[in-house]
Amino acid sequence: MYDFDWSSIPGALPFLWEGMKISLEITLVAVIVGILWGTLLALMRLSGISPLAYFAAGYVNLFRSIPLVMVLLWFFLIVPQFMQAVLGLAPTADTRLVSAMMGFALFESAYYAEIIRAGIQSVPKGQVAAAYALGMTYGQAMRLVVLPQAFRNMLPLLLTQAIILFQDTSLVYVSALADFFGAAYKVGDRDGRLVELLLFAGAVYFVLCYGASYAVKRLQRRVSA
Repeated sequence: MYDFDWSSIPGALPFLWEGMKISLEITLVAVIVGILWGTLLALMRLSGISPLAYFAAGYVNLFRSIPLVMVLLWFFLIVPQFMQAVLGLAPTADTRLVSAMMGFALFESAYYAEIIRAGIQSVPKGQVAAAYALGMTYGQAMRLVVLPQAFRNMLPLLLTQAIILFQDTSLVYVSALADFFGAAYKVGDRDGRLVELLLFAGAVYFVLCYGASYAVKRLQRRVSA
């Protein structure tokens, strides 16, 4: 019978916290950039300009059809070379965190684009007609009338996607980046207590994600009220 020993965890907490900060940094950057770029993609898909609509549709379908781990591998291979060529960074410079942020942000923007597009379409067309009747341009109508209502309607979905994104940050192990999961794995492998550290990491993910999901459900009830 396996003899559990949790003594490695207390001493590893500072290292695990550093890993958690990396996971949260990736999540925050990917959410912000993903929502901003996703909003532009959604507007392009809904525009009457065919090249923009085709570009946005192609972008969304491309990233939604490729596994996230493959996208991350692409960025871990491409971004360092790009930064070395453009910024003149040394070949030994560590660009794994930047690569992960870019990969997650561009990948998640495809999913945010679909959520935002559905949110925009949920706003009654009469709202747009009323904005035009007041003399607003298309851009003003979207910025002042449609998008505020759309974001209110889709806020729970945006937050739920952010929770999924936080869980997916564990995939940065493909670059040996020490996020929370990677830090837990390294400590467990070092101390010969991999089972305990992975169980602890799983418990932390569960508590954080369950708590966040519960908060989103309460918010959704308030928004729907």
